[in-house]
Amino acid sequence: MTLPREFYRHGPDVRQGQQVSFVEVRRRFDFASIRIGRWVTQSEQVRAAGLFYDALVDLMSILQCPEPLISLRGSLSLQYGIGGRPGVAAHYQPSMRCFSLAKNAGPGSIAHEWFHAFDHYLGSTAFDDASSGMFASKAWLSEATPVVHPLNDDLYACFRSIMLDEDGESPSQLFQVSARIDRAMSQVYYSQPEELCARAFEAFIQDAVITNNFLVSGTKATAEAQQGLYPLGGQRERINLAFQHYFNRLGAALNREISRGIRKSAT
Repeated sequence: MTLPREFYRHGPDVRQGQQVSFVEVRRRFDFASIRIGRWVTQSEQVRAAGLFYDALVDLMSILQCPEPLISLRGSLSLQYGIGGRPGVAAHYQPSMRCFSLAKNAGPGSIAHEWFHAFDHYLGSTAFDDASSGMFASKAWLSEATPVVHPLNDDLYACFRSIMLDEDGESPSQLFQVSARIDRAMSQVYYSQPEELCARAFEAFIQDAVITNNFLVSGTKATAEAQQGLYPLGGQRERINLAFQHYFNRLGAALNREISRGIRKSAT
């Protein structure tokens, strides 16, 4: 099974109708590596590279952040059609700092897996005493010692809006529904902080003006959405505002950093 013929996308024509390769994807975003499975044909590679390129540029535009954020300063790797797991279309591997999409992956996995990578990357930078390899969202819920910085305060506000109710004291509706479904299934998955936050981020991206269902889909009309496993109503609005505020400020800081580097290199 190969990639479906079409994925719905509404946004700027970022490639001007030109084909791109995974080499160009890696070059633009500075990924640590990109590996392609041996069973992916050349034509499938070209099609997939274009879909990845559009999705990552759209993600960058929605977050209003430059390329270094997408590759997490060159530390993130991608795999396509390799390293899959039975029944899993996409996954993030913390030990390798790599996210993988199966060759027959359905649309909508990139935003979720990218946020896992971002959450994991921040675990060691946003907290002083988080355990090695811990996700920032889990460190926050575990009351690890925060690193004092205005951007980190904005990040913690995102976590608070996802995992706590509007009063800041009680578990959020999203957490309560996720925990109830976990209990019914005798598991601990949906209610894990890193999973709550990745699904909340998906909802934020899907609600953006730019639409790309290779980047994200499924937070509104799927069975999971109908069960309440994605944010709803007022909580969704609060989460979206918190994410927007955080990424706008993060993007501005990264762009200033890039501008300073360019000025230094020119002198």
